[in-house]
Amino acid sequence: MSSYEDPDYIAELFVAFGPVKVRRMFGGAGLFADGLMIGLVDNGVIYLKADEHTIPAFERESLGPFTYETKSGTHTLASYWRMPERLNDDSDELARWARLALDVAQRTAQRKSSVRQPRAQTKPGRKRASRK
Repeated sequence: MSSYEDPDYIAELFVAFGPVKVRRMFGGAGLFADGLMIGLVDNGVIYLKADEHTIPAFERESLGPFTYETKSGTHTLASYWRMPERLNDDSDELARWARLALDVAQRTAQRKSSVRQPRAQTKPGRKRASRK
């Protein structure tokens, strides 16, 4: 078992950022902060949430997105990118990257909630007019 598979180790790694909850899922784990998924762990590798604003930083580090194999081939999940290993030794820099991942998760959640349209409701006490 790698250190990244140990929830206590991950919590310690992210201590400068703040509390991170680790939840087992799909053979790996999700990393959550403020109720939002900011990263995932798979095969001993941490991936952080990314979007068009933060992906260039990962590319400058020559890192790639999360990929996984299925019966039909390799699939890429472009919203999670490999965390730079150098962050293991720099808790302040890791906290900065984690805050960026949280910002991405918040933007994503906000976009999803703004897409949802509220249902039209009749006002209380009013009945629909019936046609006869």
